[in-house]
Amino acid sequence: MTNTIAFVSLGCDKNLVDSEHMLGLLHEAGFTLIGDESEAEVLVVNTCCFIEDAKRESIEQILEVAKYKEIGKCKALIVTGCMAQRYKEEILEEMPEVDAVVGTTSYDKIVETVTEALEAKGVRVSKFDTIDREHLENMPRILTTAGYFAYMKIAEGCDNKCTYCIIPSLRGKYRSRPLEQLKKEAEKLAKDGVSELILVAQDTTLYGTDLEGDITLVTLLRELSSVEGIEWIRILYCYPENITDELIEEIKTNDKVCKYLDIPIQHAADPVLKRMARKSTHAELIEKMNKLRAEVPSIAIRTTLIVGFPGETEEDFEVLCNFVKEMRFDRLGVFTYSQEEGTPAARLKDQIDEEVKMQRKEIIMSMQHDISEALTHEKIGRTMRVLIEGKLANEPVYLARTYQDAPDIDGQVFVQYEGELISGDYVDVKITGASDYDLIGELV
Repeated sequence: MTNTIAFVSLGCDKNLVDSEHMLGLLHEAGFTLIGDESEAEVLVVNTCCFIEDAKRESIEQILEVAKYKEIGKCKALIVTGCMAQRYKEEILEEMPEVDAVVGTTSYDKIVETVTEALEAKGVRVSKFDTIDREHLENMPRILTTAGYFAYMKIAEGCDNKCTYCIIPSLRGKYRSRPLEQLKKEAEKLAKDGVSELILVAQDTTLYGTDLEGDITLVTLLRELSSVEGIEWIRILYCYPENITDELIEEIKTNDKVCKYLDIPIQHAADPVLKRMARKSTHAELIEKMNKLRAEVPSIAIRTTLIVGFPGETEEDFEVLCNFVKEMRFDRLGVFTYSQEEGTPAARLKDQIDEEVKMQRKEIIMSMQHDISEALTHEKIGRTMRVLIEGKLANEPVYLARTYQDAPDIDGQVFVQYEGELISGDYVDVKITGASDYDLIGELV
C-alpha cells in the first residue's frame, strides 16, 4: 500500500505553483494524494513569511496539522517554502513536531525528503540548495486550481531592493525562465483544458532582461498568444517603471491579453517611496496610470499599498489618499507595514504605532469601497464576456468572472440563467445590477 499525503499551501500564487510541482513529483513517485489531513500519513505545509501575519498563519497551520501525529495517522510532517528557507534552524530547534524542512529552491527533492523522513526514525531531514539555482524545468504538475485556469511562473527571485522586503534573500536573484520552456508549458496546459494563463513572478515586467537575445515580456505574450486553446492571458505583479510603450501597445492590440494589470505601487508620497527604495515618483505614477488609461480605455488596474511605513507623516498619508481618489483604481488592496527583521526598513527610526496603521488602512479601504461601488454601477447596461466558474446550489445562478477579475482576489458576476452552462465556458452577459464589488447579469 502506498503512503497517503495531504498538502497545505499558504501564501502567494507563486508558492502555489511550487506546491503543484511537488504534488506532481509525489504522485509520479507513487504516493497517494488526499484532501483529508486526518487520514494522511505524510503532511506537507508550504509556508509563507512575507509579512508578520503570513508568518503567524504559517506557524499556526504547522501546529494545527501537527496534532494529527497524535490523533490522526501522520507519520511525517514536512515544512517547505519561504518560512522554511528563512527559519530552518529555528523550526528544527523549536518545533519538534516537524520532521523535515525543504528550501525554496529544493522542492525537486520532495520525494527523497518524504522517503527519508518516513524512514528516519527521529533523525531530522533538511534539504537546501543554492538560493540562485536555475528554475527547474519539465517538472510534473498537478493543478489545484480549477482546470480552466492556471498560474504560470515566468521567473523566480527578485533584483529589486525594496527596503521592506525579504523576498530576494529567500528566493535569490531574478531568473527568467527560457521562452521555449514557457511556450511548451502553455501548450501542455492548453491541451489539458486550461484557457486562461495568469503570468506571475516577483516582477513580471522584468521578464527576459537577464536572457540572451532581445527577449521581453512582449515577446513572451506574443508566443503564448499563438498557443491554440489559450483565450485569456492575465499579467500580475507589474512594476510601473518597467511598463514600456511596447507593452502598453501589446495589451491594447492583442485580443488574448486581458485589459488588466496588477501594479503594486505601495505608496504615492515621494518621501515614502524614496525610503522604500521604489523607483517611481509620485508624478511618474500619475503619468503612467493616465497613459495606460488613455491608450487602453477599457483597462482595469489593480494595485496594492502599504500604510504606516516608518516615517509616514500625516502629510504623506494625505498625498496617498488624494492619489487614490484621483486614480480611482478598479481594484485595490492595503497592507499595514510589517517590520521584518533583516530588512533596512526595520532599522528605520519613526516606526508607526499599530493602531495608527490600522486606522490608515481602514480610511483607504473605506474610500476604495465607495470608488468600487461607483465603478461597478457604471457597468450596468454593458455587455461583457465572462468566464463561467460554477453554479450556486439549487439556484439558476452561475458564478463568473470578467477580464477585469483575477480569481480569488477580485469580484464576481452572478449570471442568472435557467439552462446549463459548463465551468470554463466563455459567454456574453448583459450587466443588469451591481453591488460594491460584484456584478449581476443575464445571458445575452
